[in-house]
Amino acid sequence: MPETPITQPFDLIVIGGGVNGAGVARDAAGRGASVLLLEKGDLASGTSSKSTKLVHGGLRYLEYYEFALVREALGERETLWSIAPHIIWPMRFVLPVTKSMRPKWMLRAGLFLYDHIGGKGSLKKTRSVDLRKHRAGGSLEGQYTHAFEYSDGWVDDARLVVLNALDAAAHGAQIRTRTPVTAARREGDLWHVEAGGETFHAHALVNAAGPGADDVARLVGENPAYGIRRVRGSHIVVPKLFDHDCAYILQQPDTRICFAIPWENDYTLVGTTDADHPGSLDHIKASADEIRYLCDAVNRYFAADVTPDDVVHTYAGVRALVDDGSGRPEAASRGYELALSDQGRGAPVLGIYGGKITSYRHVAEDALDRLAERLPLLKGKHWTASTPLPGGDFDKQAQPYLFEVLGEDYPFLSHRDVVRIGRAYGTLAWDWLGDAKSWDHLGRAFGGGLTLAEVSYLRDREWAQTSEDILWRRSKLGLHLSATEQGALAEFMGG
Repeated sequence: MPETPITQPFDLIVIGGGVNGAGVARDAAGRGASVLLLEKGDLASGTSSKSTKLVHGGLRYLEYYEFALVREALGERETLWSIAPHIIWPMRFVLPVTKSMRPKWMLRAGLFLYDHIGGKGSLKKTRSVDLRKHRAGGSLEGQYTHAFEYSDGWVDDARLVVLNALDAAAHGAQIRTRTPVTAARREGDLWHVEAGGETFHAHALVNAAGPGADDVARLVGENPAYGIRRVRGSHIVVPKLFDHDCAYILQQPDTRICFAIPWENDYTLVGTTDADHPGSLDHIKASADEIRYLCDAVNRYFAADVTPDDVVHTYAGVRALVDDGSGRPEAASRGYELALSDQGRGAPVLGIYGGKITSYRHVAEDALDRLAERLPLLKGKHWTASTPLPGGDFDKQAQPYLFEVLGEDYPFLSHRDVVRIGRAYGTLAWDWLGDAKSWDHLGRAFGGGLTLAEVSYLRDREWAQTSEDILWRRSKLGLHLSATEQGALAEFMGG
């Protein structure tokens, strides 16, 4: 996307282009602030594209008495589905009962609370199912005969970030990717921030660097207000283990849970792990032990065994959890804390510590309300809960109708293409499909349904600069292109 000339000073500079940073930039720009977002890599290139792709309350957090966190997240699940119904949609989860783990009464009580603690929602409630008659039972080993089926939400996490950045830009924000912050200093009521070989000025900073928030705090001359526990979550992708649209939540002997989720039509996504991550935040990978753990996790339930040799793709991300002294990583709170610098120190900086993708919009709103104490133009302008994200300007129950209209307008698209494009772009799909009457009208075919028209749109409108940006974040088409096709795209993109 061409860079717009910088007008300085900004009201606000946001450091970090993950979901929290993009959410803050969107909210602040919509409140009338001039905003610059600085991201050292691509949008969502860190933790925010490495999640389990769920917008959910966090059923297992009830076990740790995180009732307020679950209540907030369930409310946000409903809100996000309303404002982004193209990239978020309901999914039914099947929880098999096993006698050696949590008893049936405990699961039933937890799911009853999960259905009601967030208030009246529009997703289907929990029901008990007989796996010998249910579509989800055929893929499981025979000893699993009973399960509970409940609702949660699926999200394209990386596109959630991009759409927030797009809306921020539509409200006047400047988005700078691959622009690492190297220094920052206060001079009275102004910040001077060096990034990407330039110096930018702002009246306030927001540190939304996720697992690097403590590093950024020190960079800008602050002591980290909270300890961050860096916890790695790894995932594997395997050829599909079942042929239906339910997901599974699988209890493990160590009391953790693991998800097995339908993924890109032909695959199953399995995750996640919880392991303390003491190393670098660059080039994070799933370890051999984690891959084996996830294989074992599904092998306890599914009739068809999975080995590490069956894994076609892995990814891993580091969550930034507020260090609450929990002994086990999975027990650490997924809540968040905000830290606003002292009034007497000059230009303010607000740090965001912790959080989860489902709560990002509320985190951003809360952060800006806090910052409004020092930046009055931000006061009292809540708007993000009721304004659709780009492409989401249709009723959340009307996603099938969107697909129908898209297929009618572009009859050369297969149903699979219609669903992929409709879910990724919503009503923005027409912006790049234009008046195309055939695949040829969309230009060069890179494979997997990816064409020059889409690549150009992603490069010109969504800040994509590399083939990785396009194949693994703006889309998940990397699984559908051969190595040769991926190489050809990389060459086209300039490396």
